[in-house]
Amino acid sequence: QVQLVESGGGLVQAGGSLRLSCAASGRTFSSYTMGWFRGKAREFVAAISWSGDSLYYADSVKGRFTISRDNAKNTVFLQMNTLKPEDTGVYLCAAEPTLDSDYVIISDRLYNLWGQGTQVTVSS
Repeated sequence: QVQLVESGGGLVQAGGSLRLSCAASGRTFSSYTMGWFRGKAREFVAAISWSGDSLYYADSVKGRFTISRDNAKNTVFLQMNTLKPEDTGVYLCAAEPTLDSDYVIISDRLYNLWGQGTQVTVSS
C-alpha cells in the first residue's frame, strides 16, 4: 500500500511560483500513475503516467504548471508558475496502480489513494 504526503503549499502573490511535492511510501511507487487535484470538488489539475512519458493538464493550468516525477525518490512534483488567485485551494495528490506504463488517469473517481492535501493561497 502506498501512502501519500503533500508539501510545498503556502501563500504567494499573483504571478509568483510554488513547487508542490508528493512523497510516497512503498516499494511499488514506480508502477502508479499520479495525479494532482484541487479543492473540495477535486478539480483535475495534472496527471503523469508511471513511466513519466505521458502527461496531461487541465486547460486552466496548461503552460503554467508542470508535473514531473522522480521514481528513485518516490516523489511527484507540481511546479506552478504565474499563479493566479483562482489557483487558490487545497491541492491533493492521488495515486493509482496501472499495468500500462504510459496510462494517465484524469478522473478523481478512478483514484483510490489520496494524500491529505496542502493549502495554496494566491493573493491578488
